[in-house]
Amino acid sequence: MAVAAVRTTNPMLLVLIAVVVVFVVAARRSSAPWSRSLAVFFRLGLIVIAIRVVVEVVFGLRLPGNVLFALPRVPLPAWAAGVSIGGPVTVESVLQAAVDGLRLAVILLCFGAANSLASPYRLLRCLPTVLYEAGVAVTVALTFAPEVVIALGTTRDARRLRGRPTRGIAGLRGLAIPVLEGALDRSLQLAASMDARGYGRRFVAPTHRRVATGASALGLLLVMVGVFGALDPGSMPAGGIPILAVGSVLLAIGMTAGGRRSPRTRYRPDMWRLPEWGVVLSGCAVLGTFVVAGVAGVPGLQFTAYPLHAPILPVVLCIGILVGLLPAALAPSPGGPGHRGLDPTSVEAEPRPSAGVTGASR
Repeated sequence: MAVAAVRTTNPMLLVLIAVVVVFVVAARRSSAPWSRSLAVFFRLGLIVIAIRVVVEVVFGLRLPGNVLFALPRVPLPAWAAGVSIGGPVTVESVLQAAVDGLRLAVILLCFGAANSLASPYRLLRCLPTVLYEAGVAVTVALTFAPEVVIALGTTRDARRLRGRPTRGIAGLRGLAIPVLEGALDRSLQLAASMDARGYGRRFVAPTHRRVATGASALGLLLVMVGVFGALDPGSMPAGGIPILAVGSVLLAIGMTAGGRRSPRTRYRPDMWRLPEWGVVLSGCAVLGTFVVAGVAGVPGLQFTAYPLHAPILPVVLCIGILVGLLPAALAPSPGGPGHRGLDPTSVEAEPRPSAGVTGASR
């Protein structure tokens, strides 16, 4: 959904993507502390839109259009011809800035949805063996955003009990540093505990290590180049899809070669069943619809405010976005059968042993 938002500047499509994402999160989020991440990312998106509009009003290019108001203009030297401070502000420039900010806000909302629905601890359990050496850094990266949400709620409750403000500038000033410091400390503590328990320690033959590392590094590089080509179809032939395919194959080879000599046991492993395939395929369907629409030149995919006009709503792309609603029905419901919400912060009741079972046999 985030990549689909990158490929369009149509505000109506962006709003539809945001609505679909919010609906899926509302239908399938659990009671875990990180499930409140979406509200934080939503507020962050509103701030991004406001900042983008303010920057355009103060420093934007003064293109012709319907003038809203005029700011005092500051003369600049000739070498700063592409920058302006003050001057007439048009409806077109403000609308275009709002659309650009909206696209970035929707992308942030998609990542907030991922943080709300996915347990970072279960993601770490699924980390490929070839990436064990980077497991500590990945731990900090994956758990930082959920820990920020947890620390935000804890710090806000503590300040509220002490009678201190939790809203406005005064509340933000008292929350920002404790929240960021607490979230980073908890992430680093988790990484340190993993390192102390030997996470990432493995003994692999030098040949296998070189093959796994080289194939994984080259595959990741090609995947990044292919993703860039998919996001910007005009930058390379075929939209970067062949490069992305080759990179995915090399990455799979590297992960397979790296994990072959590293036996690993799992407690209650996550099974990949039809609901998981349905969720993945629904996301791929949304992305595929936008890729095909971009290659075919479907009208309404891109929007520009010059000249000022109403955006076109492509029906095909709307249907493709609505496919993203399927996880709300396909994914297991929180707490229902097939849902796995186990994580280190939750307490799950273990079956009690019978009276005749001794402590040693337990």
